[in-house]
This record gives sequence, structure tokens and C-alpha cells, in this order.
Amino acid sequence: MTEHVLGSEVPELQLTGVSRRYGDNLAVRSIDAAIPAHKISVIVGPSGCGKSTLLRMISGLDTPTDGEVRFEGAPVRGVPEGLAMVFQDYSRSLYPWMRVDKNVAFPIRRLPAAERAERVRFAIEEVGLKGKESLYPWQMSGGMQQRVAIARALASHPRLLLMDEPFASVDAQTRADLEDLVMRIQAELGITVLVVTHDIDESVYLADRIFVLSTPPSVVAEVIDVDLPRPRDHVSTKTEPEFVRIRGHVTSLLRRPDADAEGAHGSLVASTAAGEIA
Repeated sequence: MTEHVLGSEVPELQLTGVSRRYGDNLAVRSIDAAIPAHKISVIVGPSGCGKSTLLRMISGLDTPTDGEVRFEGAPVRGVPEGLAMVFQDYSRSLYPWMRVDKNVAFPIRRLPAAERAERVRFAIEEVGLKGKESLYPWQMSGGMQQRVAIARALASHPRLLLMDEPFASVDAQTRADLEDLVMRIQAELGITVLVVTHDIDESVYLADRIFVLSTPPSVVAEVIDVDLPRPRDHVSTKTEPEFVRIRGHVTSLLRRPDADAEGAHGSLVASTAAGEIA
């Protein structure tokens, strides 16, 4: 853990009875969760199940219709300090007229110059872009642009990093490289990471814990602890019997009838009270 980045506060994210309705459409329903600190948690579910909606409520970009989100004990009202987010569409999140270093510095532009410069240097080196500071986003590959987006999030020294399908727009090899980058950064800095993905292999490969959502109106169908050893790699980890077993189990959960997810919700409420994520 890096004291310079994390400080002394321990992140704590709690969802209590969180629901979100858009007119007559109930997207997510009565979700209770307690996200573990200093781990990588992953939300996975079928298309349209409200994964991104849930992440937006956690980030403060959207408000629950019912229930409450708390970060470090305080209700989330707008984007809280100590939280950073990486979006799927890096091309829209970066400013094409700004160089890499200026893009990374933009969220912390009000800090004193010396501190800002040190944070930018640290973040750019952390994502492997040292020497690319003077490039513009349009001069870079998609994978490099997403590294810039991750560096910009790291420059704010987040205690909680949210990632909304961050690798969906890149090719398979770049995706694998970025997955390894996120795991390395999390291990080095000790930050809490919450990732939304539709990719089952990615969810198992990244996660210490997986939330599997049902079809909408979504509930948590099951919570799965992933006890695969770290550090992980794409060759040995993905051929381990435990990886194959968990991947198969998540796949079966995503394909089972809605009634099963409905029935699972009640058992998860009990496990939440015992300190599990639900």
C-alpha cells in the first residue's frame, strides 16, 4: 500500500435498499451491498440489467428512487471526494486538443503547481506512458488512450475507483494487457476497485468478489468469492480448474430463469447481515 496515494482513510461503500425507476420502468430493485475495502469487486449481468445504472448511483451521477448509497459513512449526494471513475468511451472522456500530461492534470488543475506536476508524473509512469506526455489522444491507439483515462483517475488519488466496462472498446490483446494493468495498480496502491463488465471471463479473472445481477428489475442473484491466487496471468490462471468452475457457474446463473434470481434475493439479505456483499 502506498501511503502517499491512499492516506489513512479506509473506503467503505454501502448500498441499502437501492432501487432506480425511470417512469414505469423499474431498472434495479432493493439492492443491499457492502463493498470490501482494498479489493477488486466486479458487477456482471445480462445486457440491460442495470449494471451501469447501479454504478452511476454509486458514483453520485444518478440518484436512487429508493434506498441509499453511503461512501465512507456519508450519504452520496453528488460525486464524493475520494472517488474516481473510468468510462467505457475513452474517446469522449479525453480532450483531443490537450496533450497527455494536460489531460491527466485537468481534474486536479486547482492544486498547487508542484503537487500537480508530481501527481501527473506518478500517474503517467504508473500506467506505462512515460515518454508519451507530449502526444495528443488522436495520435494514440485505443489502448493507450484508455491508459491516459486511467492515469487521469489515478492523479486524483482515489480511494475508490469505479470502472464502467472500461475495456469493451479495445481489441482482445489490449484488453488482456489493460486487465493486468488494473490488477497491478490495485495491488501496488491498495485502492478499492469496482468494475462493471458484461464479459464473464473478465469478471472471474479480475475479481476477488463477483456480484451477479439478474434480469431487470435486477436483484443480486448471487455473490461469488474468487479465491484464485494472485498475481494472475492469462495463461496459467485461466486454465486452473477453479477458474473454469467459477466461469461455468457464472454462465449458468446468467442463463437461468428470472424466478431463480428472485428466490436467491432473500438468501442474500441474510448473508449481508453477516458481512457479505449482497
